[in-house]
Amino acid sequence: MALKTLAYDFGASSGRAILAEYDGKKVSLTETHRFSNDLVGIGNNLYWDILRLFFEIKTGINKTATEGHKDIASIGIDTWGVDYGLLDKEGRLLANPFNYRDPRTFPYFDNIEKYASKDEIYNQTGIQFVNFNTIYQLLADKYSGSPALENAETMLMIPDLFNYFLTGEKVTEYTIASTSQLYNSKTDDWAWPLIEKLGLPKKIFTNVIHPGQMMGKVLPNVAEELGIPSVPVAAVASHDTASAVAAVPAE
Repeated sequence: MALKTLAYDFGASSGRAILAEYDGKKVSLTETHRFSNDLVGIGNNLYWDILRLFFEIKTGINKTATEGHKDIASIGIDTWGVDYGLLDKEGRLLANPFNYRDPRTFPYFDNIEKYASKDEIYNQTGIQFVNFNTIYQLLADKYSGSPALENAETMLMIPDLFNYFLTGEKVTEYTIASTSQLYNSKTDDWAWPLIEKLGLPKKIFTNVIHPGQMMGKVLPNVAEELGIPSVPVAAVASHDTASAVAAVPAE
């Protein structure tokens, strides 16, 4: 009997569900669902339609199950980097996540040295300075008086947010954390001195786990709705670029 896993790959304009079957010798891949991923403009801001995207995840699981693959052994999700959702103390999503193309970050990127020196940021995070990184998004939330940030108990990057919707577990995967420009790969932890200096709320940052660990299992009510067992959801390299590099057939 083949080992079956279901993988989701989200890009900035589309997403797909891929069933991988391993028979002991080779891996066979079958696309079971494909869908668009469209930014939504409201006023002067750009957002992701995050609930529709989770609907597409559930649709992909259900289609895979009804096509004879209820016996999937695990699920994994990768997405683009830097964007995030904020949850309240009850675990409810406070607002639609902003799209990384949203222009609210530009003043903070252009004037970042008002808040911390570039040397300090780079020495702690080692990440390229790009105007849509999570660091600038959170500064924009902070200084605009965002009610979502003011009331947030948890920040989850986009793949971690989807995993939370599936499992109820609030954790952050390492490769997606690295896109934030707030993670220190040398200490393998959040860049706490930088986070403190920027005045960002420390409580919103969750524990970080590495690819290959398990996020949790699909919640029983979700599993029942989708016609599958309560299977594990794995922490893959959840930044899509990291997954692409991991898949390169090279030593």
